[in-house]
Amino acid sequence: MPGSWISSAPSGTGARLRLFCFAHAGGGSAFFRPWRAAMAPDIEVCPVVLPGRESRIRESPHTRMAPLIDELVTGLRPHLVRPYAFFGHSLGSVVAYETARALRHLGDPGPEALAVSGRRAPHAPSRRPPVSHLGDEDFMAEMVRLGGTPAEVVGQQEMVRFFLPVLRADFELNETYLPQPGGPGLTCPVHAFSGDHDPLATPQEVAGWRDVTSGHFRMRVFPGGHFYLKDSAEFAAAVQAGLVPARTTHC
Repeated sequence: MPGSWISSAPSGTGARLRLFCFAHAGGGSAFFRPWRAAMAPDIEVCPVVLPGRESRIRESPHTRMAPLIDELVTGLRPHLVRPYAFFGHSLGSVVAYETARALRHLGDPGPEALAVSGRRAPHAPSRRPPVSHLGDEDFMAEMVRLGGTPAEVVGQQEMVRFFLPVLRADFELNETYLPQPGGPGLTCPVHAFSGDHDPLATPQEVAGWRDVTSGHFRMRVFPGGHFYLKDSAEFAAAVQAGLVPARTTHC
């Protein structure tokens, strides 16, 4: 039986909006922990836990998008009972996007907004060669270069063996991803965020998310690289300001 898709069960608090958060490759709910206090009481932060990590460490991580989205929709639907939005960073952006599209296809209202960060638009081709097939040493060197893995971690072989399979699987998931058929299909607001020195997704590439919706599009660029948003109170405040004031159109 699969584990819970949410790191902790959504509460019955009076938050105006639930924000379901999808992490980057290899990431988990801990990445969004600081947001809970920062966005309360208006937004209830609900980090999504994918198979292969944290409480679901015994499950096999996905390497293809379609089966992951099928499971995600089934797992999340019971929690989508109040106004909600999706946020994704890097790989999490396309996971959030495809989940929103799948809900829309099923006739559900969908999220009231989609917020994406640190990834080129779904329809934009990658300008980087795949790395998921590289040997362990070269693959980990690439992770360090991208800034998501501290260099000192690479020397801890036990730790590397523990998280390398899910990290590699996530990169394969991202590298084999193609948008599902059926066109963009979103009508809700889309908020895009980027780091001005992100080596994986330039602000121009992130701006391509404007094409995934017929609704309002807004973009903001912050100083920093691929993980510009980590521990950034200014970024969390910008997400909150974009999601809370006006909720008028579902995806």
